Amino acid sequence: MKELFTVLAPADAYRVLEAHLPVAVQCERVPLNHALDRLLAVDLVSPTDLPDFARSTMDGFAVRAADTFGASEGLPAYLAVAGEVLMGTEADIRAGAGQAVRISTGGMVPEGADAVVMVENTQAVDARTIEVVRPVAPGENVLRVAEDIAAGASVLPRGHRLRPQDLGGLAALGIVELEVTRRLRVGIIASGDEVVPPECQPAPGQIRDVNSSTVAALVQRAGHQPVLFGIVPDRYDELLATAQQAKETTDLVILSAGSSVSTRDMTADVLNALGQPGVLVHGVALRPGKPTVLGVADGTPLFGLPGNPVSCMVTFDLFVVPTLAHLSGAAETPRQTVRARLTRNIPSAAGREDYVQVRLVSDGDELQAVPVFGKSNLIYTLIRADGLVKVELDAGGLAAGEMVSVILF
Repeated sequence: MKELFTVLAPADAYRVLEAHLPVAVQCERVPLNHALDRLLAVDLVSPTDLPDFARSTMDGFAVRAADTFGASEGLPAYLAVAGEVLMGTEADIRAGAGQAVRISTGGMVPEGADAVVMVENTQAVDARTIEVVRPVAPGENVLRVAEDIAAGASVLPRGHRLRPQDLGGLAALGIVELEVTRRLRVGIIASGDEVVPPECQPAPGQIRDVNSSTVAALVQRAGHQPVLFGIVPDRYDELLATAQQAKETTDLVILSAGSSVSTRDMTADVLNALGQPGVLVHGVALRPGKPTVLGVADGTPLFGLPGNPVSCMVTFDLFVVPTLAHLSGAAETPRQTVRARLTRNIPSAAGREDYVQVRLVSDGDELQAVPVFGKSNLIYTLIRADGLVKVELDAGGLAAGEMVSVILF
């Protein structure tokens, strides 16, 4: 039986893979209302000022601020009402010296006015006169032209993942179509003589397929399209044929296999047979996830992820997520983390990067990270956990009481 392979540190392993990844990003145009969570393929600049006219932020009266200076309840400023600006219409009136123009929130500030007095700070003397009991400064309660964004200014960068507020902001600028990167098709293959579909009742010695559902959900969360190729027995010819079909019809192939040496070797042999350069990394200094295989075949990234659910999720996050980002031109998104105090020691061997599941518990004003220890083939250790704590390559472990960064699921 072959013994274990030479392993690389996770960061070094990904750099080897990244050097062989294609750089071209495929794009498409989509309507604004279909662009949520899509990645921008180009830098966007504003085609116009926003707002493109000065407008009121309050119901009240547009005035010349200087006419209100010194106004108080005991000594109000008296202004003549020159008219009203109707909502949704151009202001066709001018605010002259000693005059006020009635205006609603969002209304166009008339020429001559440089501030708006809130209606609460005015009193009607008669139909044509108001008194102002509080002064306003120039620009008060007014949105100036281009105060939100100016024509030609950068709006959103290439690679930005579009959020609901982004779509609203683009609608305000009249941008109704967007150039976005194409969603990648990710081929997912499960293998193993012992693996059966989730809807089946396993016979003795068999297990239900967990990783296809997990990996497909991770692909969707990353904004791409999973393509399931089913479960393939541990037979080289069948596995190679399925992997070849996945390579020809998708942008990236993930093969989730067992952790035995023979299975690892078969996965590597299959990936090597798909094209050049083939397997680039066979083994990573990582727990869980040491048996990971990384490769590229004629421009298509290939991943042999361990069959154990915890190992599969950890290695997906470390290697598949940045590859999907690279292929789609996504801006690098930092992992979501929180700081918490570790409640128990976490041992680790030098020369290996460890990821340990933890559960977060609130203890007054401080979060505590409670390790959820368990073997990497136990899916419910993941379900009971809120995130992962990383033990650096040569840290030798973490001590109870330390503050740690928890990578949230």
